[in-house]
Amino acid sequence: MHPHDLDVSVLPWSPESESAVLGALMLNPAVWDAVGDILEPKHFFAQANGRIFAAIGALVVAGKPCDLVSVLAHLQANGQAEDVDLVSLNEIAQMALSVGSARRYAEVIAERALMRGLMEAANDVRDIAVEPGLTVGERLDKAQAKLQGVAINRGAQLPVPVGDMALELSQRVESLHRGDIEPGISTGIPSINKRLNGGFRPGKLIILAARPAVGKSSLAMQFCVNLAQSGHGAAFLSQEMPKADLMDRIGSNVGQILLDNIVTGNLRDCEWPRLTEAVDRLRQLPLYLDDQPALTLTDISAKARALVRQHGIKLLVLDYIQLCGSRKTQEKRHHQIEEISRGLKTLAKQLGITVLALSQLSRGLEARIGGKPQLSDLKESGAIEEDADVVMLLSLNHINEFGGKVIEADFAKNRQGRIGSAALAFDGGFQHWTDSGEPLARASPGKARSAAAYAPSEEF
Repeated sequence: MHPHDLDVSVLPWSPESESAVLGALMLNPAVWDAVGDILEPKHFFAQANGRIFAAIGALVVAGKPCDLVSVLAHLQANGQAEDVDLVSLNEIAQMALSVGSARRYAEVIAERALMRGLMEAANDVRDIAVEPGLTVGERLDKAQAKLQGVAINRGAQLPVPVGDMALELSQRVESLHRGDIEPGISTGIPSINKRLNGGFRPGKLIILAARPAVGKSSLAMQFCVNLAQSGHGAAFLSQEMPKADLMDRIGSNVGQILLDNIVTGNLRDCEWPRLTEAVDRLRQLPLYLDDQPALTLTDISAKARALVRQHGIKLLVLDYIQLCGSRKTQEKRHHQIEEISRGLKTLAKQLGITVLALSQLSRGLEARIGGKPQLSDLKESGAIEEDADVVMLLSLNHINEFGGKVIEADFAKNRQGRIGSAALAFDGGFQHWTDSGEPLARASPGKARSAAAYAPSEEF
């Protein structure tokens, strides 16, 4: 449905603003620099005004005059002069304003266009609600897509001279040196912070990839818990595990209670008070869980925006990319993954948060000597590697004499830091991750110790 198909008497628009902007443009082409980043022809309610704006834009870009006669000639040459003549153009030109005023009126035009778009989308959503042959999930997906498709191009940034930003650079470095600001949000694991030059940063897409059962979901949850315990909101979107299973892991981690005991309910005497204490601590944490399967990019975007708006989260974890769904079912799978990957990067920048997306690695690495993953092992799409600011590849390095796992976190891509590896210790019994107290082993493949039976102390 087009906005003009709605009741014209109730559609919001400002004829004065539209005439004022067009008049200013025809008298002073320099006004284009003030309004060209806000408006598009479709934002004008009067269709003739939209055609006039498009003609002015074409003339300005071509370096030609955009006075009344030139604009009319351009419209006539392109067969778009319907309802436009010198008299009507002259009436519009009488509304000319200063550059500063023109920008404000351009903002009014854009706002009215957004309001009309919302009205149009609302009508479409009403039709979707009663459209036959759709499931509830399909109705919601189509409705969300309609509402999120209402976009107005407003306030695009202009290039800034580095000279204007030099003082800001100096002040930021001095503030970092004094400790007045932090370089990033701490992950809670020093070696990871070091590789990330301080921790998680807004606008970044981080890929955490591994083969199954290495512990990528557990490590991502450790990051969430660490941030939440330090007062920063975090959210975990799990498409693989139900919320109850996630809570078992979180309870084990925070309460230092064996995960097996939580799952079976057979807690030791010393673990019952820990459970009570853990529950009290968890009730205060700004940590949010979601277990909806087959998330589309639209779903992820809607959830992320709501979480940022309502809870101010700083970290969003998606577990994991290859389980995501897509509305473009006719496209090949790697094209769908590309859309999701690029959408996640855009989402991180728009919302000013860190997006940590988990990814599977291809089975081919298991046949490689040493079994160490590399960027080409990212499953189903090279776009994941291209879009990510950081790619962290996890692999089992060795198992120590106490049965503990030493995991290598290889930063194979790191735009704002150094590539290289960090040694992490993973205690599966408590789903707990820390820096490893021992270095990564360089032994040849197959010489790592096998796991010893886990025998926790009753007095842990």
